[in-house]
Amino acid sequence: MLVHVVAYIATALVFLLLDFLWLTGMASGFYRERLGGLLLDQPNFAAAGAFYVIYVTGIVYFAVWPALQAGSWTTALVAGAMLGLVAYGTYDLSNLATLRNWSLTITIVDMIWGAALTAIAATAGYHAAARVSVS
Repeated sequence: MLVHVVAYIATALVFLLLDFLWLTGMASGFYRERLGGLLLDQPNFAAAGAFYVIYVTGIVYFAVWPALQAGSWTTALVAGAMLGLVAYGTYDLSNLATLRNWSLTITIVDMIWGAALTAIAATAGYHAAARVSVS
């Protein structure tokens, strides 16, 4: 049970920290320039919180846990990258298909970011949990 808790907390901390840095660095420029009026003045923190809880659970379930069972950090890295690509791709490609002013540039940047962020967070979660399971 402790391994699961450590995996979740480590994955969440890395994911939240990196995403915070990304969003605070990019939202004022890259996204605001391209999305303009679509962005809220203040994020909906309840919706954001629900996303983070659900998505980190998915990272642990689909990437960290299989990597722990395989004893391979590369499993966490690859599974995390694939999960991020699929999740962010679903969001971005759906927006590209249905929303005015949603650009291909946003879609590509977001999909790359989602794959990289999820891979890094999954790998961090794996390493933290593996240390606990060995102890």
